Amino acid sequence: MTPRGFPAFAPGRARRPRTWWATAWNRAWEADALDAGPLRAGRRLAAAGHVGPITVSPGRLTAAVHDGDAEQAYDTRIRVASLGDDDWARLAGEVAARAGHQAALLAGQLPRDLAEASGVPLLPGLGELAPECDCPEWDHPCRHAAALCHQVSWLLDTDPTLLLLIRGREARTLVSAGTAAPGADAPAPAVAATGDGSASSRRSTEVGTAAAEAYARAAPPLPLPPGPGPVADGPTLPLLPPGPDVDVDALRSAVAVAAGRAAALLHTHRGADDAPVPTDRDPG
Repeated sequence: MTPRGFPAFAPGRARRPRTWWATAWNRAWEADALDAGPLRAGRRLAAAGHVGPITVSPGRLTAAVHDGDAEQAYDTRIRVASLGDDDWARLAGEVAARAGHQAALLAGQLPRDLAEASGVPLLPGLGELAPECDCPEWDHPCRHAAALCHQVSWLLDTDPTLLLLIRGREARTLVSAGTAAPGADAPAPAVAATGDGSASSRRSTEVGTAAAEAYARAAPPLPLPPGPGPVADGPTLPLLPPGPDVDVDALRSAVAVAAGRAAALLHTHRGADDAPVPTDRDPG
């Protein structure tokens, strides 16, 4: 599985997470901290732009972090426990059961109820996150690891599906597994009679379209609005000269529909006028 690299953040003001997943990530890794001091120091390093390019790979986060001198950067790594095969199978089953989850993942979103519905904790728990740094500090985590974790929350603000890669697999792998899982949403297969036409002699002749492929297709054009077309012996439409920003064919079609409706209304009123008027007296 190919790791994903992200350029370093430019120096700026201290920023707080903007999304639910980024906030939850910070709460998860900060719960393992033994001291709040390195967390605050790490937040300052992150805001000052002292974290180099970040590499996100399955179960691992890496970056070079320094205290102000880029020539003396420390190799900082965060190891995160990967989910097991059974966990991924449950996630795939939940994705297969709900087309909305498939669409969200394809759009780069991570549904909040995916973890709850599947029973799989996507956020690392206590003891599932191990910071490593070659700096001389003994803090857990040190300020360099804290700075890296803070900037990972900024990445999750933009792409929350990175959390799946951090936990071991890419989002597209989960979508592919979900659409291939039994019970995935798919159109009902067509059946054809093989002999006597009874239900017992029918068999499936068509395979449904995978949800990922269906969502990737362009939407078809909308149908024309219903309405009567041109009627027989209708009026002759004028020749409309072409002009800038004018669709002559569409205009002629609209005129034809309007003329047809007018002719139909006229025909209805004429029929009412020709109808005999009832009287109370019998003819003499």
